[in-house]
Amino acid sequence: MKVSIVIPVYYNEDNLIPLYSDLREKFIDKIDYDYEIVMVNDGSKDKSYEVMCELAKKDQNIKAVSLSRNFGSHAACLCGLAHATGDCAVIKAADLQEPTELILDMVESWKQGNNVVLACREGREESKSQVGFANLYYWLVRKTSLPTMPKNGFDIYLLDRKAIDVINGLDEKNSAITGQILWSGFRTGIVYYTRKAREIGESKWTLKKKIRLVSDTLFSFSTLPIRMLEIVGVLSFVIGIIWALVVLIAKLSGGISVSGFTTLFIFNLLSFGITMSSMGILGEYLWRSFDASRNRPPYIVEDRYEEK
Repeated sequence: MKVSIVIPVYYNEDNLIPLYSDLREKFIDKIDYDYEIVMVNDGSKDKSYEVMCELAKKDQNIKAVSLSRNFGSHAACLCGLAHATGDCAVIKAADLQEPTELILDMVESWKQGNNVVLACREGREESKSQVGFANLYYWLVRKTSLPTMPKNGFDIYLLDRKAIDVINGLDEKNSAITGQILWSGFRTGIVYYTRKAREIGESKWTLKKKIRLVSDTLFSFSTLPIRMLEIVGVLSFVIGIIWALVVLIAKLSGGISVSGFTTLFIFNLLSFGITMSSMGILGEYLWRSFDASRNRPPYIVEDRYEEK
């Protein structure tokens, strides 16, 4: 049996040596089966890849892969899964916020017959703003896209070889790999943990990336955006008819002599806003269709290192 650990790396040069020491102490030294560690540098401009290569020289079970630029965590995970040769693969973050011994629990759950094992958070030792955004995101996903999304979400997970082959074969761009895992519907086990506060370095999980994740999830796994357009269109039509009847009756009864300019201005402004919002949502769908039709790879490998 062989277990692969896939670690996406983005500006984590200070975390990598403590991370490997933690893996060595809490996972590698405790197992009686084969392992490999696939580290994927997602376009970091610090010394992350150099540290990865140094670790690969010390441990021949480590593969270091560097992408040509920052393609995002989704692409980095796909790259790691494509290079993983184990019977199952665990996606693990490089920031040391998840306990490493969790991997042992996930492997045990996989041995019981689960194709997918999710590491779900029972709590988070993070700021209220981070926790609030995360809770809002996962609530929105459960209500609009993926009802099986755990309440507090997940970032760490195990996939067996069957699930890995399916995820690699989907070839979806502008998507969320966590959503693809839930959508695939494989037999799933769950283990729980408390997410720790980050002690080394600063998170690169910016507001822009959070918004991108929300839009990718909604447009890839939900009909909510297009349904919203339909609802807004119907409501606008109904309100317009009612407004027209009220104005017509008032005009015929002599209640008004000239329609108000302010009312007309507000109506035109709202109509323009609805039209532009509709065009923006439709543009998102068109862009994603166009991006998929170009058939560009989700990532480009610039360099790789593996000690022989």
